[in-house]
Amino acid sequence: MTQFPDKQKRSIDFSIKAAWLAISKMYNYIGSEFDITHSSGFVLLNIDREYGTPATKIAPLLGMEARSLTRMLKSMEEKGLICRKADMQDKRKVIIFLTEEGKVKRELARQSVKYFHNKIQEEVGEEELEIFFRVIENVHFVIEHLDEKDAEEKIFGEAQKKLGKPIIKNRNEVT
Repeated sequence: MTQFPDKQKRSIDFSIKAAWLAISKMYNYIGSEFDITHSSGFVLLNIDREYGTPATKIAPLLGMEARSLTRMLKSMEEKGLICRKADMQDKRKVIIFLTEEGKVKRELARQSVKYFHNKIQEEVGEEELEIFFRVIENVHFVIEHLDEKDAEEKIFGEAQKKLGKPIIKNRNEVT
């Protein structure tokens, strides 16, 4: 098992980031046998098998910038996993569909996610897993409702107190 810092050095974001990197590495390792990456597997899982998914809806689902997604979709199209079609009602919209090969890779990705979920569930149990999901939902809630101005004031104020000197923001502003 991976060693994490002492309790007093742990933080929520460190734990989430470390776990996410380990998960990504694991899925990339598993996916390499099937010629899919963690990211492309995630894209495949978020494309509706029957009706396709508008390209504009995929990036926000994955927390990606549109440019990065465009490169990934191009690569996936070149590998024959997806195809793009103009929307019948609005020709400006592009709908992403899975090819037959894409459906196969999607199912491999789906089975990988199920396998990992079951392993975690075996290790921590259903009750702890439910607690985990509630905590993660609360983390999302806090992020969505964060008052950025308040956060900035408190962060700079506490840092200045700790350091005993003003901190320069935006290179020309002193707080």
